[in-house]
Formats: sequence, C-alpha cells, structure tokens
Amino acid sequence: MTTDSAQSSLSQSLADGRLEGLRSRYEQEVTDGASRTLRVAPYVLASSVAERRVDLELIEAHVLKKGWQVALTSFADLGQAPPVTDRCGFNEACRYATQGFAHGIVAISRQAITTDNAVYEELLDFLRHRGVFLAFLPSADDA
Repeated sequence: MTTDSAQSSLSQSLADGRLEGLRSRYEQEVTDGASRTLRVAPYVLASSVAERRVDLELIEAHVLKKGWQVALTSFADLGQAPPVTDRCGFNEACRYATQGFAHGIVAISRQAITTDNAVYEELLDFLRHRGVFLAFLPSADDA
C-alpha cells in the first residue's frame, strides 16, 4: 500500500519526465531543421546583478560547447519572479526568438521558467509552433 504522498511524488516525477521528453523532442526538431548555425538567446532569472552575470557566463560556456551561437541580446528578470507569463524579460526573450532572431532560448534550469506543469507544457507548445525551442544547462544528474 502506498501513501498519498508517495503516489503524488510518483505522479509528479512521471509528469516531469514526460514534459522533459517533450522539451527534448521539440529541441531536436528545431535543431535538425536548422539550415544554419543555431543561435540562442540566454534567459536568466536571478536575485542579483552578480548572480545574473554568473548565470549568463555559465549559459554562454554551455552554448559554445554545443557549437551554437549566443545571440547578441540576453534577457533577464531580477528579484522574486511573478508567474512566467507576467515576466518582462522572459516575454521579451520569447518575442525575440519567435521573430526569427534566435532558434531557441537557454536558461539555467526549468525552475528558472516555471514549476507549473500545465503552464510549462503550454509554453513548450507555444514555442514549438513558432519554430523555437527551450533548453537548459545539464543538471548534475545528466553528468
């Protein structure tokens, strides 16, 4: 017999895995279809300017390691973040990419975007339908 807490944790883990599979598939679709070097826009959610700078450096190193180009413009939201749909920096990154200036948006982790599965899935689909992917730095589990 499982507890409600264990069941909830398992359900969350399965949902997270499914969404990561979608995100990865959408990224692969865009990268496979690109006819030129991929360009990505960095996005950072940071509590300070110093944290923003460090996160942008980490993103840039990851992007260059993958053989992608870093867009000339980066995007950020500082401080406590409202829901992702209300963030100026993230919305500007989406607009920039969907207007064709970048193939994707790269953030440190999913938590920098949203932990709400429904919002996350909607965002992935929105970007995919506009030929844009969302990527994150590898986690310690990926290493």
